[in-house]
Amino acid sequence: MSDRVWYFAYGSNMQPATFAGRRGIAPSRALAARASGWRLVLDKPPLVPIGESFANLVATIGAEVYGVAYEITMEDLAQLDLTEGVLIGNYARVEIAVAPLACAAPRTGADAPPAGAGPSRAFTLVSEQRAPALRPSDRYMALLVEGAQHHGLPDDWIAMLRGVPTRAAGAEVADARAIIDAGLAAARRRRP
Repeated sequence: MSDRVWYFAYGSNMQPATFAGRRGIAPSRALAARASGWRLVLDKPPLVPIGESFANLVATIGAEVYGVAYEITMEDLAQLDLTEGVLIGNYARVEIAVAPLACAAPRTGADAPPAGAGPSRAFTLVSEQRAPALRPSDRYMALLVEGAQHHGLPDDWIAMLRGVPTRAAGAEVADARAIIDAGLAAARRRRP
């Protein structure tokens, strides 16, 4: 069995600086992709109550969601589980069907074309937690838009992301993010 797997990102992990920086993961390949049978929602409550919501997927017949399929190691997948709170029930890891977008330019760290075929299955993260009264912050949605643009997702998808109602991120959010980022940095330093 290969030590490489595919992970489908649909939220802020699409943004390269978030995936490499906050998550500490450098994928070997990144491809624009679509997952049919899933719908993007932005009603996932945060682990720490900061008054804003995050991206999530809901299984929905006839729907589709766009994102990025990253080729990563099993160690990276474990790091993702750690930094996204899978181990404490913040998200659950599931395997879903994905299809690379033929019209999008594939990306890697060096922007070279990928070797071999893209994925047909990928792991992603979902949650049963819902908070419909919450909205994502303008800062968070900017990360989604930047990631979608970087990876060449369809223009209408990017326009939809831009149209999501947001709230201004407050000082308490920046303070909480600084604490969480310090914890994530400490966890990355302990990685072999």
